[in-house]
Amino acid sequence: MKIKYYLLFILFSVVAFGQQNTIETKIDKTQNKIGAQFNLTLKTVVDTNATVVFPLTKSFGSMEVIRNYVVDTVKKDNRYELVKRYGLTQFEPGTYTIPSVQVLINNKPAFSNELKVQISDVVVDTLKQKMFDIKPVIQPENSGNNWWIYLLILFVLVLIGASAYYFYKKRKTSSASDELIFSTPIEKAIGLLKILEKKQLWQKGEIKLYYVELTDIAREYIEEIIEIPAKEFTTSELIVALRKASTVKKLKLTKESIANLEKVLRQADLVKFAKSKPLDFEIQEDQKRIEKSIISLHQSIPTEVEESPTAEWDELQKANQAAKNKKKKVTNIVVFSLFAILLFLGIVVATKGYDYLKDNIIGHPTKELLEGKWIRSEYGVPSVNLETPKVLKRIDFSQTVPKEMIPLLKEGSAFVYGSMQSNFYIGVITATPKAEMEYDLTAGLDNSVKMLGGQNVVYNHDEFSTKNGAVGIKGYGTFTKLDPVLKQSVKIYFEMVLFKENGGYQQVIVLHEEGDEYANQITAKVISSVEFNKAKE
Repeated sequence: MKIKYYLLFILFSVVAFGQQNTIETKIDKTQNKIGAQFNLTLKTVVDTNATVVFPLTKSFGSMEVIRNYVVDTVKKDNRYELVKRYGLTQFEPGTYTIPSVQVLINNKPAFSNELKVQISDVVVDTLKQKMFDIKPVIQPENSGNNWWIYLLILFVLVLIGASAYYFYKKRKTSSASDELIFSTPIEKAIGLLKILEKKQLWQKGEIKLYYVELTDIAREYIEEIIEIPAKEFTTSELIVALRKASTVKKLKLTKESIANLEKVLRQADLVKFAKSKPLDFEIQEDQKRIEKSIISLHQSIPTEVEESPTAEWDELQKANQAAKNKKKKVTNIVVFSLFAILLFLGIVVATKGYDYLKDNIIGHPTKELLEGKWIRSEYGVPSVNLETPKVLKRIDFSQTVPKEMIPLLKEGSAFVYGSMQSNFYIGVITATPKAEMEYDLTAGLDNSVKMLGGQNVVYNHDEFSTKNGAVGIKGYGTFTKLDPVLKQSVKIYFEMVLFKENGGYQQVIVLHEEGDEYANQITAKVISSVEFNKAKE
């Protein structure tokens, strides 16, 4: 006599549910006008680990389902209250019966109550109401030709942003300095130092801003007098250039003046980049050092400096000017390129729409899979043959099977593309039992869905046949899960087919984010490609 095992498909186990489950049935109204919506509600209270399957149907008797709402889940103590709503309507007057429907709770049927509704016709009085001829269609003005308005707005916004950035980089000095006119560079530097002192920035706690303005005054003076790009140099580069200029231009600049300037600049670097906080007396000393350095530099400049330039100085000036021009050219190229890219993307969105931009320019992962080269291959023992956009990779079968199931299996294998945590996944599982076993495809499907681990699970199943005549079962539905990257709930659609062919068991599953039209096409193509080779006798 053969030993019969009731195998719950490869990944799953059945838990008995010993309570009597009831379905509370409600409808918002029993009378309505033709074409109006009735709201039917099915509610049940179950344990937190229970599996509930509400019917996915297009009609309840003669009542048409026009809206199928997502299951609402409310936790009450240690149990869940599940509420499923349907929007029903009918376009013929009369009395209709909403029949009792079956709800599966842990694979056990529970039934809703039967309800009756009355639908009345809409009376139209053609005698009292004056009738008019049908008016011709009026075409809206400029219909379909206003895309240029959005393009113009985008262009103006980008232009404003680019202009604001340009002027921000050009105008680094304070607004106070712009209002004043100085006759000489030394007068300007001393005047700006006095203005800075009146602002009392460091006394207000704005030490970083104080040192930025203090060193900018010194750098701007050096740039104007000695004609080196002091604002663009680091502290070390500036000191080296200043010493070289002192030699070339024969400046009577003392080592003490250069050392004082270097000390203040390095102190400023610590404040700006290392968040250093000098003491009050140190800040006052730094201001005095800058002022002395500027005055010393002014006094060291010969009267006829410009009349006797040397070849070495000319080379230095040319090199500095070339560096400035190169930096300006690179900046202009970057700004222009960004502007051109934004303009191009704006034109595409305005004329073709965002979906076209995402699908054809930015890139759509599932679209690329759909349009790529597909591979047909066999997986597992006994094998299942199917077509996929990428080759499936073998994973450790023992990690996908409950430990209590392993002794019952002779061998098994699992192959996947993607992962259950991602929003696109293809999986194939096959197994061969050690002895002849009785296997219920419906029970296997129910437990497969349960192991998906999602919430608000809604699914249905139908018989499924491959092109070469193999008969199995197909399950399809939706559930919600938490996206680990976006940290928000995502609705997932899945399809799976189960078979018991050639003395073994096979399962193919595809899941993806609901609403992805390319993933829908991939799913249909994968599922319809499933085939089985005839077992060798």
